[in-house]
Amino acid sequence: MTELPTHLSGETELEEIMTRPTAELISDLQSIDGDIMILGVAGKMGLTLARMAKRAAPDKRVIGVARFSAPGSREGLEAIGVETVACDLLDRAQIEALEPVKNVLFMAGRKFGAAQDQPATWAMNAYVPALVAERFKDSRIIAFSTACVYALSDVEGSGSIEEHALTPPGEYANSCVGRERMFEYFSAQHRTPGRLFRLCYAIDMRYGVLHDIATAVWNDQPVSLAMSHANVLWQGDANAIALRLLAHCTVPSSPINVSGPEKIEIRKVAEEFGRLFGKEVSFTGRPEKSAWLVNTKLQQSMFGKPTVGIDQLIGWTADWVQNDRGSLGKPTHFEVRDGTY
Repeated sequence: MTELPTHLSGETELEEIMTRPTAELISDLQSIDGDIMILGVAGKMGLTLARMAKRAAPDKRVIGVARFSAPGSREGLEAIGVETVACDLLDRAQIEALEPVKNVLFMAGRKFGAAQDQPATWAMNAYVPALVAERFKDSRIIAFSTACVYALSDVEGSGSIEEHALTPPGEYANSCVGRERMFEYFSAQHRTPGRLFRLCYAIDMRYGVLHDIATAVWNDQPVSLAMSHANVLWQGDANAIALRLLAHCTVPSSPINVSGPEKIEIRKVAEEFGRLFGKEVSFTGRPEKSAWLVNTKLQQSMFGKPTVGIDQLIGWTADWVQNDRGSLGKPTHFEVRDGTY
């Protein structure tokens, strides 16, 4: 594996490293037949996942589907050989008009603003998955989900495992349970291979839990301790695992937790950013004894350790924020405990 740099100079280097495929990913994609379609490709992760897929499997068609409301996202994908299709996934006719492909990654969803329009949240997170599951019943489907489908777990424990009951707080999280249930139901009905990708906080230098903490410290703002611990994972590793799962589907579709192997303590991470920045750190809120934490033993047994560790991620994030290399302006709100976004 190529040695990682001590810092990332900007978005070009960030995205080159983030989308660099491993030999294992290339091998897994070679082992499966058919092309790849990514539904909801224009989101925070989808653009880099599509680029990684194309780099890992240049002989396969990679098709990105989204509304493409943000300027430039469609052109950027097409420039690297990803085909694009504009589609409103809430429109049944438009979903049915999509061409059949063998491999589907479903990344669409609604989180922020969910509390202001709960019916729309349920439509996007549960109704759309049902439409997609029926349309692509003959495909492999990797459905992106979230650790928020679990109840909060004891920070002294080892985190939620895939077999735990799904009893989360808040309508957003429960709509995500609905998404999973739709994919499970239609997978069982049609014998559709799949996986439910329960992701816990992907890290990109431009957003994510570490970016939020580092930005607060750099700007002399208090860091919330309401959610005292978290799991995080380099987005490049998260994308690679999602793509590799196409070669590791089950019938019916089954869940897999995806995140880093350790739980980070928010206070300690903030204090480390303070040390790197030469700044005093202030805090707000009282540390609770529970948090959204996942046990990733299944992931580690299948795919090994992440290629980028937590110390590297903290160092990269500190350098990125300190040098004002850019932000997506999309805070994670990781401190929210009641599921209201």
